[in-house]
Amino acid sequence: MSSPEPASPASPRTTDMRLRERGRYERRTITEILDEGLICHVGFIDSEHPFVIPTIHARLDDTLYLHGSPGSRTLGLLKKGARACVTVTIVDALVLARSAFHHSMNYRSAVVLGELREVTDRDEKMLASKALTDHVVPGRWDEIRWPNDDELRKTTILAMSLDEASAKVRTGPPVDDEEDYELPIWAGLLPVPVTPGAPEPDPRLPASSPVPDHVTSWDRQNVHPDD
Repeated sequence: MSSPEPASPASPRTTDMRLRERGRYERRTITEILDEGLICHVGFIDSEHPFVIPTIHARLDDTLYLHGSPGSRTLGLLKKGARACVTVTIVDALVLARSAFHHSMNYRSAVVLGELREVTDRDEKMLASKALTDHVVPGRWDEIRWPNDDELRKTTILAMSLDEASAKVRTGPPVDDEEDYELPIWAGLLPVPVTPGAPEPDPRLPASSPVPDHVTSWDRQNVHPDD
């Protein structure tokens, strides 16, 4: 069976111009990066007020939701229809080469371009709140008190389509100049996985309270809603 043809860029703006062999346009590759990454950065494509801020995100099907405060100047401008760029990056390993020039990182990054809309419908806002909560810790929503109307009012949630998106990925060992392979210098990969430490209970939690399974089994590589 022949392998499927690689997906094409959604637009000229999502076409990788440098190191094109690292470009990825398959929707599954993009969504897996969005799902695994814990935090995103959102900013303006063009604006008189350029800002880039970190925030929490979550994906439901082909919609990306962003969480923020009604007092955020950046989100306040974005919800008025400014064109936005959202990026998520995951570092998998440090690439240690024999030469300084060829040091790098193995990484996966996704970029989503488009306009953001403010979520005002209560049902959609609650659905997005669940997605945002479970994005951080899958299964957490079912164990906690849900937001009340006042808390929903104090929360800004923006949504954007994944119609214009791309990914970029580097994998594999260092690539040195051929003559440098003879140098007596250690080279290879230093993996940097996201590994949780031991849970630390709230001091006001009863000592007999067990740690729930969704906390002890937390794993960033097992967070894809479509699986």
